[in-house]
Amino acid sequence: MRHHDQATYPPLNTLKPVAEDVWIVDGPIIRFGMPWPKMPFPTRMTVIRIGRDLFIHSPTPLTGELAREIAGIGAPRWIIGPNRIHYWWIPDWHAAYDDAQVFLAPRIRQQAGGRIDFECETLDRTSGYPWDEALATLPVVGEYMTEMVFFHRPSRTLVLTDLIENFEPAKLGSILMRWLTRLGGVQDPDGQMPRDMRLTYAANQAGLKAAVKRMVEWDPERIILAHGRWYHSDGKAELERAFRWLR
Repeated sequence: MRHHDQATYPPLNTLKPVAEDVWIVDGPIIRFGMPWPKMPFPTRMTVIRIGRDLFIHSPTPLTGELAREIAGIGAPRWIIGPNRIHYWWIPDWHAAYDDAQVFLAPRIRQQAGGRIDFECETLDRTSGYPWDEALATLPVVGEYMTEMVFFHRPSRTLVLTDLIENFEPAKLGSILMRWLTRLGGVQDPDGQMPRDMRLTYAANQAGLKAAVKRMVEWDPERIILAHGRWYHSDGKAELERAFRWLR
């Protein structure tokens, strides 16, 4: 088995039920970071159904079989780029579902270059969205990027992207990667906000504390992460653990 295959969460590119009207799709590895070494990031999409409309968060590759599964649960209505580095497969989903609205967090167009050349909605506020009744939206503003956090009220599911990363050592293919994730504060069972990312929130630490306080007040049952092992239960306790460095 190749190391990058081992790092993923198979089966890939298929809907996996999480709670009523909530699914995840585990996707392939994306390599990101310094010129060397680049970290292997397993990817994960979250799908939330509101009526028959589907909220597609941080899309993974759209395969033919996945498209058939998606058609079986509803119709993509909103395609979400939750922060500036989670956009790669959005053009493919837009091409397949051109009647869906694409919502982009700040600075995605700048990051994506020419990959996103179609009309999109702005994603940078707490309300005024078509999903407001079922989903709370929370901008977490940092110097490098704004991450948009979502909370599905009916299932008490919190959806994060990079605010917490939680890489499992057994899925990391080398001692170097295990060392880097531990040094970076993103290794399971104590996954947190990456240490380099924390620095970009230094100027708005009060805003970050307020955002974490709001998430804790929501009392999530589970927390879906884009990278690594996500939290099936005890969501509130995991938030308090992961952000204890803010105290």
